[in-house]
Amino acid sequence: MKEEKRAIRRMTTVGVFGNVFLAVFKFFAGTLGHSAAMISDAIHTLSDVFATIIAFIGVTVSKKEADDEHPYGHERLECVASIILATILFLTGLGIGVNCVKNIADGSYLEMEIPGIIAIIAAAVSILVKEGMFWYTLYYAKKFKSSAFKADAWHHRSDALSSIGALVGIIFARFGYPIMDQIAGIVICLMILWVALGIFRDAISKMLDTSCDEEYENELKSFILESAKNGNHIIGIDLFRTRKFGEKVYVEMEINADGNLSLTDAHEIADYLHDSLEEQYPDVKHIMIHMNPAS
Repeated sequence: MKEEKRAIRRMTTVGVFGNVFLAVFKFFAGTLGHSAAMISDAIHTLSDVFATIIAFIGVTVSKKEADDEHPYGHERLECVASIILATILFLTGLGIGVNCVKNIADGSYLEMEIPGIIAIIAAAVSILVKEGMFWYTLYYAKKFKSSAFKADAWHHRSDALSSIGALVGIIFARFGYPIMDQIAGIVICLMILWVALGIFRDAISKMLDTSCDEEYENELKSFILESAKNGNHIIGIDLFRTRKFGEKVYVEMEINADGNLSLTDAHEIADYLHDSLEEQYPDVKHIMIHMNPAS
């Protein structure tokens, strides 16, 4: 737990300070280099600062222990954080796209100066830094199974992709095609919207008690049936359900067992199966087991 808290603090520090530096650098590079795509990219990067802070708050609160008002814990608050992150990302992308379409529609892009070399340098630096931040954040997001930090990682990746789009647009604009700077901004918008929708769908799925995938459920069933071979009187599985609760999994099952077992023996078998599953699968937070007597 201490390692996880330290990693979360490191990710937050890297995300906030890294994004602030890049946002300021890209904004001045876009302003001095006369690049609309780079200024749009700077605004996107600035949104990542708020995204990282929200991810930190969401993950930290979701780790709180269960209390009287929340007997099942606070894991779903991480999904709430992911929904907020997706919304910020969506609105940021939409704003960039609307501005670029407006510039093309009224022809104002023709009056803009040709992007300077500093805009190209800023785009290249952004691609390298943001891709590095993506892999760094994704590593810990997977390690600690955090959907909020996974969403934050994709914020970094979308920023790297938008910088690639900005770089292409700037290069074309310098070769005499100024409209490409605006078109690059629109492509950036579409990339951001696609990532935002993916994050939103994943978070909503976890909020709605969606079942785990079939492969994971079959793995749990195989573990239970393998346990039956150890002579614990389990004959089969009558009913098996799973549901996602934030990043955790809840399991409900009805086990078919020897009908001649005493209540004490049946309870011991259920306890053994419960503890074995939670030990083998840390994602499983709660297991409800009902014992059915075999006919």
